[in-house]
Amino acid sequence: MKTSLPGRLLRLGLSALMFLLGTLAFAQTAAKPVLVTLETDLGAFTVEVDVAHAPVTGSNFLKYVDGKFYDGGIIDRTVRADNTRRHDVEIQVIQLEENPARKSDSFPAISLERTSVTGLKHLNGTISMARGGADTATASFFVCIGDQPELNFGGKRNADGQGFAAFGSVVEGMDIVGKIHAARTVAKGEFGTETIDPPIHILKAYRKTSP
Repeated sequence: MKTSLPGRLLRLGLSALMFLLGTLAFAQTAAKPVLVTLETDLGAFTVEVDVAHAPVTGSNFLKYVDGKFYDGGIIDRTVRADNTRRHDVEIQVIQLEENPARKSDSFPAISLERTSVTGLKHLNGTISMARGGADTATASFFVCIGDQPELNFGGKRNADGQGFAAFGSVVEGMDIVGKIHAARTVAKGEFGTETIDPPIHILKAYRKTSP
């Protein structure tokens, strides 16, 4: 028996809906946050990389992780109220670098994903890319200790007002981040009074399998 036209249209509509739902489910799976563990001299902490909201920055970070650039890297900067070089717009962060021997192999700098676009904010535990100019970030990144609104789009920490590219957050080991933040500093080198001495080593960084 032939199906009526309304029946055929209903079936076509249901098929289209199921296809759309399947496509959305696939997209959500493809953009699932990625966990990365960083092992340091002072212990390990794990970050969640938000590739859904910050796809350019998140994918760039994962390229460095997968390429083992952070293995043998250093944590050479901590910014606190007692050692900051800038009192006009104070922040509290720790900064991590790739292995110095691998710097010449760095990937091209990426475009700045502004927080006004991604919707991500610089809150306690947020991970974000270090940068000079707007589109200069490569491998160096930092972790926020406490909320840091001046690092968001429109904030005053960078003179251009474009903010920094947040791309995830610490989900395990914030106590280790706190220990790193409290590390001894001396006034020398590029970061002056914010320089960790001796630097804390990143032993290795790798994707962590979700439970």
